[in-house]
Amino acid sequence: MHSTLQKLFDQIEAQRETALVPFRSLPMDRFNLSPGKGRWSAAEILSHVLAAERLSISYMNKKVVGINKASRGGAWEALKMGALICSQRLPGLKFKAPRRVVEHTTWLTSLAEIENAWKDARQDLRDLLERIPADRLDRMIYRHPAVGYLDVRHALVFFREHLIHHTPQLRKL
Repeated sequence: MHSTLQKLFDQIEAQRETALVPFRSLPMDRFNLSPGKGRWSAAEILSHVLAAERLSISYMNKKVVGINKASRGGAWEALKMGALICSQRLPGLKFKAPRRVVEHTTWLTSLAEIENAWKDARQDLRDLLERIPADRLDRMIYRHPAVGYLDVRHALVFFREHLIHHTPQLRKL
C-alpha cells in the first residue's frame, strides 16, 4: 500500500476505534434508544456510517478494475474536497442521508455486530488500497453523492470527515 494511503487508513482506523469506545459499556437498550422523534440512536448512526463506507468500497472495487482508463483528478477535485470538508465540519449543518445509502443500510442493533461488520469493511478497504498502483492515486474511482467523482485519497478523507460530522450526535447520547 502506498504510504499516503497507509497514513490515511491508519488515521481512520484509529478514529473508528475511538468512536466505538464510549459505547462498549453502554447497555444495549441505551445503545438503541433514539434521543427523540426523528433522531437516530447510536446504533443507527454507526450503521449509517458503516453503510456509507461499504457502498463506497464496493463502488471503488468496481472502478479499480478500469483504473488505467479513469480520469485524473486535479485542482477542481481538491476544491470540491475542501468544500465537502467544510460542509462536514460546520456545526448544526444537517444533510439528508442519500436515498441509496438509506436503502442499503443494514440497521444493526448490537455494538458487537457493528464492530465486526466495520472491521470486515475496513479489511475490504485495506485489500482495495493494496491493489492501487502508486502512479494511479490521482485517478477518480470514488463517487461522492453530493460532489461527484474524486480519487481514493479523497474517499479516505471523506470517511474521516463523515465520522467527524456524526461525532457530536454520538457524544450527546
